[in-house]
Amino acid sequence: MVDVLLTHSYHLFYDPKQIRKMQPYPPLGTLYAAALLRMQGFSVALFDTMLQDPGKGFAEALHLYRPRLVALYEDNFNFLSKMCLTRMRAVAYGMLAAAATGSKVIASGSDASDHPEEYLRRGFDYVLFGEAEWTLVELVKELLGNSDFRPEQIPGVTFLDPATDELVQSFRRPLLRDLDTLPLPARDLIQPELYRSAWREKHGFFSMNLVASRGCPYRCNWCARPIYGDSFHVRSAEGVAEEMKELKARYGADHLWFADDVFGLRHRWVEELAEAVERRGGRIPFKIQSRVNLVTSEVASALRRAGCTEVWMGVESGSQKILNAMEKGSRVELVPAARENLRREGIRACFFLQFGYPGETWEDIQNTVELVRETRPEDIGVSVSYPLPGTRFHERVRAELGAKRNWVDSDDLSVMFNGTYTNDFYRALRDALHAEVDLWAAQAHRGNRNGRPDGNGAQGNPAEVARLWQTVERMEKSCRNPEPTLV
Repeated sequence: MVDVLLTHSYHLFYDPKQIRKMQPYPPLGTLYAAALLRMQGFSVALFDTMLQDPGKGFAEALHLYRPRLVALYEDNFNFLSKMCLTRMRAVAYGMLAAAATGSKVIASGSDASDHPEEYLRRGFDYVLFGEAEWTLVELVKELLGNSDFRPEQIPGVTFLDPATDELVQSFRRPLLRDLDTLPLPARDLIQPELYRSAWREKHGFFSMNLVASRGCPYRCNWCARPIYGDSFHVRSAEGVAEEMKELKARYGADHLWFADDVFGLRHRWVEELAEAVERRGGRIPFKIQSRVNLVTSEVASALRRAGCTEVWMGVESGSQKILNAMEKGSRVELVPAARENLRREGIRACFFLQFGYPGETWEDIQNTVELVRETRPEDIGVSVSYPLPGTRFHERVRAELGAKRNWVDSDDLSVMFNGTYTNDFYRALRDALHAEVDLWAAQAHRGNRNGRPDGNGAQGNPAEVARLWQTVERMEKSCRNPEPTLV
């Protein structure tokens, strides 16, 4: 018997796009919660749904560990969890049904924070909101040791009042400022061989994840931040460098993914990281997410010294009008400079692009396509604007939302408000732009790219790329919605 069985609801094999990519990472947020619980003296087990069947496997874990409490603690460092996919909600409810017969069940994550009453009425006993590691520790301590406790006195807890059946929410827990007080994630609870074999079979190397910071101070109005809001707290560069070295030495990682919302916010910190890595001789290739306004020549140089080989930047659009409407806090002319800074250091530059923001016209789309063609990033990720609760964007389009309010999986790409064009148009646009970037890569490497997640057979085939763009141009006229929203 264990005190707490931790799990989460993202299962790779329910997401076709992610199966094609085959880049699974352990549930970092869940492992942080597990480590803190253990540091406080509780016995903990993990059922990791990433690569294991949540239907059969979770029932077996319940039988094996006979937990006193169950916590579905989502990995809030995984962007897929933050997207609140309906397939994940279905998995969560399925695991609840399996666990509810013998244990109190706790939920924590972006979707539960957005819809606490739905989760509670479905049968969860408590929903945690905000930064929840210490909330979970305090709740577990009370549930296992004090039958008369009052949950409303624990910050960060939502529940149904047993007397009135009304929703009760305690006050919000202050964010943890000193991240170095947390123990490292309890990676000994995962099965690293499952991840290692998946990575090496598909890509020929093994990548693991970590975070150097929490939160993002920028205020893009479409970005959902139910956990950290506009805050930003960073670990010491020495601590991060030490963890990098451990992942390489203990787990055999060949590559790292920093899952931070924004990496390298402070130029001096990136320099400190490079120095700390060099002192330890722990250099290992890694990739990050950042912003074009942060990737100066000095930062790019420090990133290279630290081991960075790939930077994903939130470019979003080649139209300044759209960036302003998004409150992105960035300018189009910064993109070529950031791209060039990375090119000089031999670092791959990759763009996140977002189409379909309210008021985006064909001219705005063409501006984005031309920016991509001008700067030629090594890779792109294409999405459409996705209104998540708690964002100013969501409030703006709330009246236009229908029954469908979340994507089913990460490849859904549905516009859920009154966009300028239909879903089919945006999917065709995505395919054409991905195919063109694939063509450049194929030409650069004298062969097709391996493992393109959104590929459509056009790699290295100029005629097919041209056909895809002809389809987009034809659909631009036939797939317009009648009353597009205006900026």
